[in-house]
Amino acid sequence: MSQRTLVLLKPDAVRRGLVGEIIGRIESKAGWTLRALELRDLDRATLEQHYAEHEGRPFYEPLMEFMASGPSVALVVEGERVIEGVRALAGPTDPIAAAPGSIRGDFGTIVRENLIHASDSEESAERELKIFFPDFS
Repeated sequence: MSQRTLVLLKPDAVRRGLVGEIIGRIESKAGWTLRALELRDLDRATLEQHYAEHEGRPFYEPLMEFMASGPSVALVVEGERVIEGVRALAGPTDPIAAAPGSIRGDFGTIVRENLIHASDSEESAERELKIFFPDFS
């Protein structure tokens, strides 16, 4: 079943010049297509909407500061089982636990700055796509 998902290449991926490498890995998956791509600075209101479920947790403010520290790349990726697939390609949040060959396993350094966000379910993808690409149809 074809799906759409939100992918964010976080400020550390942009700063470290890994955008092309990460997008290349996404594009190399047969049947996955980039439907939208935008480099943008994320404002506080957008970040609050996106990370609302984490508000009040100890990592919330450092996460907000990190995500606002520089530009991110927002992508819409479409394809068969793309939600599950991009999350597998990204690897676990902890780069030490992430397998070699995954984005975080190959390039991750610390848990907080973990290069990539990918929607974790169809419901999350729908909600997140509306935040980042409200006019996308």
